[in-house]
Amino acid sequence: MGKFTAIVLAAGKGSRMQSDIPKQFMELAGKPVVYYSLHAFEASPVDDIILVTGREDVAYCENEIVKKYHFNKVRTVVEGGSQRYWSVKNGLAAAKGAEYVLIHDGARPCIDQKLIGRCLQELQNGYCCTVGMPVKDTIKVVDGAHFGIDTPPRDTLWQIQTPQCFPYEKIVSAYEKMEQSGDSDITDDTMIIERYLGVRTKVILGDYCNLKITTPEDLNLAEIFLRKMNENC
Repeated sequence: MGKFTAIVLAAGKGSRMQSDIPKQFMELAGKPVVYYSLHAFEASPVDDIILVTGREDVAYCENEIVKKYHFNKVRTVVEGGSQRYWSVKNGLAAAKGAEYVLIHDGARPCIDQKLIGRCLQELQNGYCCTVGMPVKDTIKVVDGAHFGIDTPPRDTLWQIQTPQCFPYEKIVSAYEKMEQSGDSDITDDTMIIERYLGVRTKVILGDYCNLKITTPEDLNLAEIFLRKMNENC
């Protein structure tokens, strides 16, 4: 079946959270936000986990998260970079030996086993994939003066989430090509593999509960979603 490695990204600063504490370490239902995605992968069929965090937070993650909560699948905690894609690159280097990788934002705490299972299945089916959800609102393309110039058909638009999942060698090759190009216009990993390898990414159904913690209000929503998930277990 091959070896599956989850790369959990927890190196962001979270400036929109209005807090000195990085959002991935803020308390959510009594535990740090990043605990929940680590817990989900720990309980899943993935073989191991690479946790990527800021240089100043490596020791904290090792002692106060990995050891404290007995995350035995966390192979190592590595230092991230100044941008998300450099954090992924460092995580990929630490994941050497994996056949497949699932790259997940540590600030998305409401990931569940069904979602992880769908990702693993699509990888085994031979696809690069990402989870996402159809947008609920009409999307308007605007120009620099904020005048609308296009209204794309809503049924073609999806809001992309994580995990984003790839065969290891393909995503490593795409990152190498991106680094050689000097490109910095990158917002997620599917863009890299599509742009530099010409590989199409399958978008599979995620969950509207799989939100990314970005603002203080998101913590309240995530606590409600986690409570609902626990009730349905």
